[in-house]
Amino acid sequence: MKMEASDKGKEGMLKEAIKEVERIEGEGKKEVVKDVKKEKPEEKQKKSPNDKIGIIRIRGGIGINKNIKDTLDMLKLHKKHFCVIIENTPSNMGMIKKAKDYITWGELNEDTIKELISKRSEPNPKDPKRTKKFFRLNSPKKGYERKGIKVPFSVGGALGYRKDKINDLIKRML
Repeated sequence: MKMEASDKGKEGMLKEAIKEVERIEGEGKKEVVKDVKKEKPEEKQKKSPNDKIGIIRIRGGIGINKNIKDTLDMLKLHKKHFCVIIENTPSNMGMIKKAKDYITWGELNEDTIKELISKRSEPNPKDPKRTKKFFRLNSPKKGYERKGIKVPFSVGGALGYRKDKINDLIKRML
């Protein structure tokens, strides 16, 4: 009989321990929810002009991986020398990093955006009030950088992140 009593004691202690763990987990969830609610107002801060990123497709589509081709299609970069303007968000940055060997990108200033829209925006045939979300550009005057289109910009080529120097490239391509 003593064994049964000790077994019941162990079961009771086990049940109490489980209840305590559940209570602690429940409090943890409440704290996580509170933390998420605190983060939301910070996201709604005013956006600076550097939140717009200009992306230009530099290389063509022969021999390209299907996943990268799909990513470029999602970015509306269907052909060489197409340009798009997108918001600087983590999901867009993930797509940019996936296609980094075929594109160049950087932060746009307002003058470049206005010039792009005034010179290269095309009306949408389905809805004439709207314009298409991409721009067809010429090849750049005086060509790309010295090492060509297969080398990153940081090493002297044309691909990859180029900060605000994307504005100079776009003006040469208009």
